[in-house]
Amino acid sequence: MARPRILVVGAGFGGVECVRRLERALNPGEADIALVAPFSYQLYLPLLPQVASGVLTPQSVAVSLRRSRRHRTRIIPGGAIGVDTTAKICVIRKITDEVVDERYDYIVLAPGSVTRTFDIPGLLDNARGMKTLAEAAYIRDHVIAQLDLADASHDEEERASRLQFVVVGGGYAGTETAACLQRLTTSAVRYYPRLDPKLIKWHLIDIAPKLMPELGDKLGLSALEVLRERGIDVSLGVSVAEAGPDKVTLTDGRVLPCRTLIWTAGVTASPLVATFGAETVRGRLAVTPEMTLPGFDGVFALGDAAAVPDLVKGGGAVCPPTAQHAMRQGRRLADNLIATLRHQPLKPYEHRDLGLVVDLGGKDAVSKPLGVEMHGIAAQAVARGYHWSAMRTNVAKARVMTNWMLNAIAGDDFVRTGFQSRKPGTLREFEHTNSYLTPEQVRQHTASLTARG
Repeated sequence: MARPRILVVGAGFGGVECVRRLERALNPGEADIALVAPFSYQLYLPLLPQVASGVLTPQSVAVSLRRSRRHRTRIIPGGAIGVDTTAKICVIRKITDEVVDERYDYIVLAPGSVTRTFDIPGLLDNARGMKTLAEAAYIRDHVIAQLDLADASHDEEERASRLQFVVVGGGYAGTETAACLQRLTTSAVRYYPRLDPKLIKWHLIDIAPKLMPELGDKLGLSALEVLRERGIDVSLGVSVAEAGPDKVTLTDGRVLPCRTLIWTAGVTASPLVATFGAETVRGRLAVTPEMTLPGFDGVFALGDAAAVPDLVKGGGAVCPPTAQHAMRQGRRLADNLIATLRHQPLKPYEHRDLGLVVDLGGKDAVSKPLGVEMHGIAAQAVARGYHWSAMRTNVAKARVMTNWMLNAIAGDDFVRTGFQSRKPGTLREFEHTNSYLTPEQVRQHTASLTARG
């Protein structure tokens, strides 16, 4: 009898935790496991702003999936672009652009999320995101390049546009990105004697009336005060009306000379969830508390792509798309998948949120662990302690701690690697959001397989 085939899509927090649990809990020969991931590492997404600012190296937040020889999961280097749940086939585009079909008996959908965008003129062509390791590395190079080019320029208008930076999104990603990169440019400008530090301006913009409302009014105001004390211009209740290559027009009529627009205005579930016509909740797959997809045989989903009911809050609430939920969902889903194989009852996912941490760089942070509001150095210790403990391997923990200590002792460095220096990086190119198939294309593709077979 053939072993059941388990296919896990996505190597984020949820997908990797699920795979690790399956490997440890399944008996040898009980099932075959495959993992679809474009890169053979797990990215620790919350620390990307520190990669962009150079506090951490890219390798510190990218934990290899191939370090352990004990792992028996087959890694397929590519991205899932469609799922035919009737034929039980996942369509995968490999990193070579070859399209292959992977059959499964059980599929775990953990494709994560992509940057949420809107129909704003010029946005997709001129904005950069902060969702992938490549984007963080690109933004670091780009920001340092603006200082170099402004220093070399004799055109006052060009210099002004290169030294203004706009970050859109007042959530955790946007706030931390603006805070960390502003510290980088403030430290770097000392080594550019031709540049007036007063010309460097950072703008943080969000359509919401409050900064990081999840933190509560007190901590949100504390973070706002820290940013404004540093000279960051925070504009709330405002968004972008048009994004040009050298200027940004805001909805309040202001026009900012700017060649750096970083877009972090929220996330939306991976386009993969739209390829097989399942019911969704605000774009996320509507799953049961056990993380099964109703009406679809052998389909499980979790993380940013799934609206997992929050049984602790109740009232129809769903779990927020955070790392702490995804990791715990991955373990519970693996247990439920194993229970399915062994014809045992499934258990619902339930977890009380441990709190929130926001690292603003240097000695500044705001945190709310277990509902306790903190700011300053104590909050910084909690924030970094939480991130450090959440790193999956001891090697990753050692790298992160070493980077933090080195940065605290030696300060920032301003090395530009030249990453894609001749090619402007766009949201679509980095996140491949135009690569997915429609439900009709998926059915046509799998129908042709059946005809050939």
